[in-house]
Amino acid sequence: MENMRIAAERSAVTKVELANRLFFRLYQCANMLHKTGSRAVEAEGLTTQQWAVLGALSREKAQDGMSIGDLARYLMVSRQNLAGLLSRMERDGHVTVAPDTRDRRSRIVRMTKSGQNVWHVLAQPKIRAYYEQILADFSISDTTHVLHYLMKLLENMKRLDSKQLSNEHEEEPVE
Repeated sequence: MENMRIAAERSAVTKVELANRLFFRLYQCANMLHKTGSRAVEAEGLTTQQWAVLGALSREKAQDGMSIGDLARYLMVSRQNLAGLLSRMERDGHVTVAPDTRDRRSRIVRMTKSGQNVWHVLAQPKIRAYYEQILADFSISDTTHVLHYLMKLLENMKRLDSKQLSNEHEEEPVE
C-alpha cells in the first residue's frame, strides 16, 4: 500500500515536471516563431502578427472580409491588440477597415490589392521556404502528430478560457 502511494506521488511529480518543460518549450517556440518568422518576411514590411492577419483574410471564407470581432476570435487575440495591428496594416496599405453595410456598428477588415500582392506574390514564397527550413527533419507523420497534439492543447485551453470567463461573470456584483 505504501509503495503504491509513493509511486502515485512520483508519477504526479513527474507529470508536473513534464508539464513545466512542455509549456516552457511552447513559450520558447512562440518567441522563436515571432523572431525567426518576422525575419523571414521583414523585407515585405511584415511581422508574424501581420502574417497571421493576412493569412486569415486570404482564406476563401474571408474573401468578403471579416468583422473585427470574428478576426479577433479567429486569431485568438483581444480586439484591443488587433486594433493597433490593423491600424498599422491600414497605414501600410495592406488592409482596409470600413463599416459593415449590413450593421453599421460592426467594421469589416478586407485585404487590399496591395495586401494581396504582398501576401500572394512576395510573402508566400518566403513563408513556404521558412516552413521547409523549420520542418526539414519532420516527416509528414511527425507533422501530423505535432498538429494533433497542439490541437488537443488548444481545445483544452479554449475550454479553460471559456470556464474562466464564465466564473468571472458569476463573480461580478449585480447592481
